Amino acid sequence: MHTLLTPDRPLMWTIIANLHAGGFIIPSRWKQHQAQLKRSKEKARLNPRRVNAGPSQIAQAMDHGKDALGKWGLIPTNGPGHAGKITGALISSVQGERVASSGDDPLYLIITAGGDGTSREVLTALYAASPWSRSHSVVLRLPMGTGNDGADAWDLDKALDLLIYPSKIEMTRALRLTTATGKGPFYAFNILSLGLDAFVTHMTNKMKRFFPGNFYKLWVDMAALFYDRLYHVGPMEIRGSDEAGNTLTILQDRILLLAVGVSGRRTYGAHKWILPDDRNVCAVKQMPLVRKLRLKGLFTTGEHRDKPESILFNAHRVAFQGIYPILAQMDGETVLLEPKDFPGCIERTEAVIPVLKGIMKLHPAS
Repeated sequence: MHTLLTPDRPLMWTIIANLHAGGFIIPSRWKQHQAQLKRSKEKARLNPRRVNAGPSQIAQAMDHGKDALGKWGLIPTNGPGHAGKITGALISSVQGERVASSGDDPLYLIITAGGDGTSREVLTALYAASPWSRSHSVVLRLPMGTGNDGADAWDLDKALDLLIYPSKIEMTRALRLTTATGKGPFYAFNILSLGLDAFVTHMTNKMKRFFPGNFYKLWVDMAALFYDRLYHVGPMEIRGSDEAGNTLTILQDRILLLAVGVSGRRTYGAHKWILPDDRNVCAVKQMPLVRKLRLKGLFTTGEHRDKPESILFNAHRVAFQGIYPILAQMDGETVLLEPKDFPGCIERTEAVIPVLKGIMKLHPAS
């Protein structure tokens, strides 16, 4: 391995791959990714070869001694929830190695090769791990799904550059959704939202089970026409507050969607700029059908922020109360909230998730 990541300490890597994700099974994308992998391999050869790096013991153990995938540190997932179970097993293994180790503690690199759902499972398991385990781990999220809004780069070669060129480990926050009935908590690591866009995500996921590809735009168009017939867009109260608990914003209106980001300047739905500036909350009021059809395209570019139906603001904690069932989505996974689950709350957690960030650009843009 030729990575420059923490060259002064041992490195153990695990690749958790969803081989059914769009980046693998859509022929045009897989062809593009193969070319990007080849380019990254050539760039990495310019770095010194490491002798203190290797695949994790859990990756080799899960290969059942076949040494076909384990020697590459690769563990394929076999269905929903498996990525989280793999991460849990890895964390347990790390704790065991800590007890047995008499030398320097390794850094455990977890590479997710899948979509936002795969990375969400891994990050959720890591969030629940001990502080020691998190402090000795780091995650790199490769864009191998259909949307990849939560990946560490939109292009595979730029994500892999974080291993080839100097980078640092940075702690980032999560979003936590809690309810009055104790349903949850649910976690997201990019955007957590309620309403129309959660319905779009829900229907897109249903379609992906049968046909590979990105159906998000199709269901945006369908939702503009039919969402109001399937879900009541009723009055909601939304309260945004800061970390000290001071109320910053109060909304009382019929809300079509509510999106909360770990930070501002974030996308969802395959790079739709729902949070186009530094503000991390966007609420969109209900509007007539003709108006929806006119404005829906603006969410791709972020131009919706200038429209009167859009209310953007900053908040650490967003409490919401409604009277009708509503879908919530967490980085591409959905759950139905019932009236008994209200009031609900979306809040940013402490910064505990270790991810890779580039230090500087040392090479020309490709």
